[in-house]
Amino acid sequence: QVQLVESGGGLVQAGGSLRLSCAASGRTFNMYAMGWFRQGPGKEREFVADISWNDGSTYYVDSVKGRFTISRDSAKNTVYLQMNTLKAEDTAVYYCAARFSSNWYRGYDYWGQGTQVTVSS
Repeated sequence: QVQLVESGGGLVQAGGSLRLSCAASGRTFNMYAMGWFRQGPGKEREFVADISWNDGSTYYVDSVKGRFTISRDSAKNTVYLQMNTLKAEDTAVYYCAARFSSNWYRGYDYWGQGTQVTVSS
């Protein structure tokens, strides 16, 4: 089992910044990558970003490219999501997830509880 705990959400004005953190614990050995998803009010959950644990390769949904940065601290088993130039449409519950497969299409194996991000316009 792997436990994921997010932190760093909150209320911020449009144009502002927030940094989310997600600490992984448990059987993290051989974890391939971690990612961030979000679910806005009345919307389906959507992929935001992903980072490979081994080489740090990153992937982003188009709507956050240039504004969000995903990074990791392997020693701390922690992944971060730096969010800049936030917009009202970024308002959502943000979830951290971990996958053990190198195939992104096979999905993620573990999920955190989520942290609320609210951007006021």
